[in-house]
Amino acid sequence: MTTRPPTTGFMPIGKAHIEALIPHAGAMCLLDAVTEWDEDAIVCVTNTHRDPAHPLRRHGCLSAIHAFEYGAQAAAVHGGLCARTVGQTAPPGYLAALRDARWFVADLDAIAAPLEITAHQLLNEAGRCIYAIRVAAGGQTLAEARIIIVPQPHTRATG
Repeated sequence: MTTRPPTTGFMPIGKAHIEALIPHAGAMCLLDAVTEWDEDAIVCVTNTHRDPAHPLRRHGCLSAIHAFEYGAQAAAVHGGLCARTVGQTAPPGYLAALRDARWFVADLDAIAAPLEITAHQLLNEAGRCIYAIRVAAGGQTLAEARIIIVPQPHTRATG
C-alpha cells in the first residue's frame, strides 16, 4: 500500500470502532487496530493470535489456516470504512471462496511479533469483492490468498 489514509492527522482506528463495522464482536473480533487505509487497501494489526483463550484455538494451537479469517475481517473493515465515506453502511456479506491460499508457518500462536494484516481490493462490482490478503509479522509473510466476498442473500418471509 503506497498511499496514506484519506484523512489528515489519521489516528489509528481501535477495536471498538472495528466492532461497529463488522459482525464479529468480543473475542471473535480478531483485529486490534487499523493503522492505515485508503479506497484500495487497508492495513490492520493485532496481538490476538497469542491469546490463550483465542476462540479459534484448538488443542492449544492456533493453526496458520486461521490467518485467512484475519484477512477476511480486514476486508470487511475496509468495506465498512469505504461505505461510511459515502454515507452508507456496507451490506452484510460472507466469505464465498478462498483462492491461491498459501501459508508459510504451521501455527500463528508461536509468532512473537504483532500480526500485520493487509487486504487490497482487486474488484468491487455490485457488492461482490475480491481482495488479495496477506498476513505478516516482523516483515515475514505468514500467509496470503485471494478471497471472494459476496452479499448475503436476502431472506424472504414465508407464511
